[in-house]
Amino acid sequence: MNEDGRGRSGSRRRNGNGGRGRASGAGAGEVRAGRRSVEIHRPDKVLFPDDGLTKADLVDYYRQVAAVMVPQLRGRPLMLERLPDGLGGPQFMQKDTPGHYPDWIRRATVTKEGGSVTHPVCDDKASLLFLADQACVTVHRWLSRADRPDRPDRLVFDLDPPGPDFEAVRCAARRVGELLDELGLPAALMTTGSKGLHVIVPLDGTGDFDASRHFARQLAEVLAERYPDRLTTAVRKQARGDRLYLDVQRNAYAQTAVAPWSVRPKAGAPVAVPLTWEQLDEPELTAQSWSLRDVAGVLEQARARPWPAATRRGRSLRAAARRLDALR
Repeated sequence: MNEDGRGRSGSRRRNGNGGRGRASGAGAGEVRAGRRSVEIHRPDKVLFPDDGLTKADLVDYYRQVAAVMVPQLRGRPLMLERLPDGLGGPQFMQKDTPGHYPDWIRRATVTKEGGSVTHPVCDDKASLLFLADQACVTVHRWLSRADRPDRPDRLVFDLDPPGPDFEAVRCAARRVGELLDELGLPAALMTTGSKGLHVIVPLDGTGDFDASRHFARQLAEVLAERYPDRLTTAVRKQARGDRLYLDVQRNAYAQTAVAPWSVRPKAGAPVAVPLTWEQLDEPELTAQSWSLRDVAGVLEQARARPWPAATRRGRSLRAAARRLDALR
């Protein structure tokens, strides 16, 4: 399966207990991935105690979804969200690549203030399964690639509800998508598996982060002016009221966003899943509509290839920025 395939509306499975299974050989401590065998330590370690989901279940899920997930990770510095003892235990974000990682895990050394950091990179299925064995529940990816870390090829609008009502997120995503379409920029939509939705714009990598963040901020300001009762760019929560905050802060060097198809460290093991824009109209849609408890449902969504072919090629922001300036 290739995530760059032609989009079409796909059905969605409810969060049930079906579709679970373990990777072949997971109980024996080893999983085959291409020409490599990845050792799985403590496969029966429970990571989601309320759901009875183990490390073997996590590994098996990533094994099955690797064909669509790895292309979304390939060549990018990663930040790993690890839970060695599962939910309820220590939880931490890992940027550096430890010395015990095998040589075949690619590394990417990038600059940071006062030095550098060497991130892991996931270029193949075996690498993804190795990270799962490290109790990496969630993968967060850079918005740029390791060979051009200061040139973003993704722009992200992070939309979380101001309260319990998901309708505010649905409405905000529509408004963002409509304006991007008005500006001639194709966009992709995904659940975050947490609270809200991400609207993602593929870029051609010719601009820097200052340019992409400035564009995103200006677009958010236009929307806040058009819909002042529903949307806001106010950073301080006290100033937002019950309006949805159009968050563009991820569009900066070394910032990350949750990768498509990642499991989230929350009860029920929800998954961040790409959507078609048509699915946004489904009244039962939430940020956690897909889950590790229903792997079959996630795979059904993956087979539907929800992201449109138009998002295959990144675009320059130059023409869109001129159109946006004219609107302002």
